[in-house]
Amino acid sequence: MLFSPACERNRSPILAVLRRWLPAGSTVLEVGSGSGQHAVFFTQEIPRLIWQPSEQASGVPPLQERIALEGSLRPAPGSRLLPALSLAVDATDAWPAGPYSAVFSANTAHIMGESTVAAFLAGSARVLAPGGRLLLYGPFSDNGVHTAESNAAFDAHLRSLDPAMGVRDTVELHRLAGRSGLEPLADVPLPANNRILIWSRRG
Repeated sequence: MLFSPACERNRSPILAVLRRWLPAGSTVLEVGSGSGQHAVFFTQEIPRLIWQPSEQASGVPPLQERIALEGSLRPAPGSRLLPALSLAVDATDAWPAGPYSAVFSANTAHIMGESTVAAFLAGSARVLAPGGRLLLYGPFSDNGVHTAESNAAFDAHLRSLDPAMGVRDTVELHRLAGRSGLEPLADVPLPANNRILIWSRRG
């Protein structure tokens, strides 16, 4: 079964943000659920939360393995973890219909190509209910300036692996989000030079 040490480190700080910014009784689409650790943890900690995990087709079997083994263990009252969906972010017809109260994604934008990031923002806007929220966790730069040397080094490493990857800039993300009908709502700093950017779908 897949295991991510990063998920174990960041899950509690992210949980605090979700508790503040998710409306009560939310139905959430998670894009790029990876190991499924976040999905299991959040549904154990937040009451009345319906969580829809998703992953690229090749990642669904290991993700579903964790959901099958742990998804029904000690859920919070009224919360439910749904079976994993296969989701190709840049395929318009691959997205579920929604509407969702929120879309959440962690540590995905920097491993997507720029066109896929744009497709992710547009797809999220399409499946959100009016007033629904998009929460994107990861490292970000601001107008070309990295917030920490470690983020600059991480960006250089990613681009050495694939020039299409890299730490995303908030200026460009806000431009693309606005084009898709999303308005900036919050920018929450978190440990290890990460943040959660939050947008709301215009109603």
